[in-house]
Amino acid sequence: MRIIFATGNKDKMKEIRAILADLGMEILSMKEAGLTADITEDGVTFEENAEIKALAIAGLCRDIVLADDSGLEIDALGGEPGIYSARYLGEDTSYRVKNKNLIDRLEGIPDEKRTARFVCVIAAVFPDGSSEVVRGVIEGRIGYEERGNNGFGYDPIFIAPEYGCTTAELSEEQKNRISHRGKALEMMKIIIKDRIEK
Repeated sequence: MRIIFATGNKDKMKEIRAILADLGMEILSMKEAGLTADITEDGVTFEENAEIKALAIAGLCRDIVLADDSGLEIDALGGEPGIYSARYLGEDTSYRVKNKNLIDRLEGIPDEKRTARFVCVIAAVFPDGSSEVVRGVIEGRIGYEERGNNGFGYDPIFIAPEYGCTTAELSEEQKNRISHRGKALEMMKIIIKDRIEK
């Protein structure tokens, strides 16, 4: 049995493979599995979008399909960019531009009001048609400049309080242990192991 992850993001696949490695299963991206689908993410929550993606790919194969929807919620901006994190300012806009825009919008906002969180929801669809959904969250705050080269996306502006640095300044191992995606994948790993053992 294989796991197909409904993403084409190489950075994401690297994290996913590292965290799920001890399942001992082949983990492929949609592209690696030769699957293509035109998926419209028109849900209004992370949960709905993750399920839309997982169900679309599950209809094309007989593997365990995982899909995630994740993003950054900034309290002072009313939860933006939220479910639009990947599409914020346009899908082809670089994260350097997106990050600068968010920092500029927070100008004059003090530390204690720069609270934010990364959210990752993972939906799984199993070969028998059943599904499961989990949510991982990491709380933090938005910095005043980009720092670090280890992460991707919004990592260089997101400060993880327990380390006092951005998630882009953490080692891969540290980030996978505390990240929203790491937490959600660990929860999903327990569910998959349970299913396999049954």
